[in-house]
Amino acid sequence: MNSLNSPHLSQHLTRLHQEAEAADAPFVRQIMARIEAAGGAIETLAAQLVADERADYRAAYSGHASHFLSVSPRYGRFLYAVARASKATRIVEFGTSMGISTIYLAAALRDNGGGLLIGSEMEPTKVARAREHIEAAGLSDLVDIRQGNALDTLRDVGGAIDLALIDGAWSLYLPVLKLIEPQLRPGAAILAENAFAEDYLDYIRDPANGYLAMTLPIDESRGNEFAVWTA
Repeated sequence: MNSLNSPHLSQHLTRLHQEAEAADAPFVRQIMARIEAAGGAIETLAAQLVADERADYRAAYSGHASHFLSVSPRYGRFLYAVARASKATRIVEFGTSMGISTIYLAAALRDNGGGLLIGSEMEPTKVARAREHIEAAGLSDLVDIRQGNALDTLRDVGGAIDLALIDGAWSLYLPVLKLIEPQLRPGAAILAENAFAEDYLDYIRDPANGYLAMTLPIDESRGNEFAVWTA
């Protein structure tokens, strides 16, 4: 069974991706211009953005209240596949945004026989829209979106984590990972999109910390990093 192939969910995701592309187009053009100005090195711009976040991540993130900043359809299908392959029943998502990635993961939970996705999102308007999108997808019974700082909302996730998606404020990637780390089951998958924060990458790429990590050849400009908890 693959819920992504159902006409209702397929059409719903297509509409959301189209809406996301239209809403984010001006921001994407701005980022591309800044990358070009930096000599084509996305790492240079990413380092500056991480530094800006560290100074005031709430202010930096609040400017994206109207942006989807969503995963691509290709990466969404990858999320679904990993969740199915790992037989995930408890998923944690840092950075729900408008809920597109949440829908891919919750669809996998449905096809795995059930479970719970615990999401965290700081922007109230995004929380409301994400809940609407997830309800329209028919997946609300599998999702608990918590509004607020992830360092508070994800402190208690109620059990072992099979899969985590980290895709929120870049400066919080490592603190969020360390917060949920005690709840990771052996073999848990950790997927990080826009994984440009050096402290996060250094941590998961050091085998001494219990991870096997690699950069994914999917939407490579987004810095998609995959890791497995091996400790």
